[in-house]
Amino acid sequence: MKIVKYPHPALRAVARPVTAIDKDVQLAAGAMLDLMYTAAGLGLAAPQVTLDFQLIVMNFEGDPAVKEAEFVAINPVIVESKGTLNDREGCLSFPGLYQNVRRAKSVKVQAYNLKGELYEMTCSDLPARVWQHEIDHLKGELFIDKMGPLGKLGSKRDIEKFLADFEKDKKKGELPADLAPKL
Repeated sequence: MKIVKYPHPALRAVARPVTAIDKDVQLAAGAMLDLMYTAAGLGLAAPQVTLDFQLIVMNFEGDPAVKEAEFVAINPVIVESKGTLNDREGCLSFPGLYQNVRRAKSVKVQAYNLKGELYEMTCSDLPARVWQHEIDHLKGELFIDKMGPLGKLGSKRDIEKFLADFEKDKKKGELPADLAPKL
């Protein structure tokens, strides 16, 4: 399992709901947590590792030792959002790219844990941003889609490099030659 980089088509795929929390889902969650910590991230969504189902792992502290900040979310939904906050954001599928993105300041979310129990969380600021960012991944939406005109302009060179690197990886045989990005 590895984190794919933009413009890998898996990043634009709409994830399907999880219908059973089986061993595959549990193993995927564990592997995704390990990968997220290795990459020094705060969250990781299944499409970022080419899995096509609605699974997110997060740790708002980014620290594997702080277990109370660690969450696994299956079939998450935002049921309420309030306010707006424009702040810096990055993504493990866009290493090194950071731009300001406008998000809701606070959200109320519902999701299932690995035991199949429904839980609800209300949070603000960074945790709310992480929830929104990761849920967007499940819909095939990326943080570059949420940037304003100046952010998009400031990211143009980085995006072009990601596109060029993707094509190089295909030519080197690291990605299938027929893998076409969904931009």
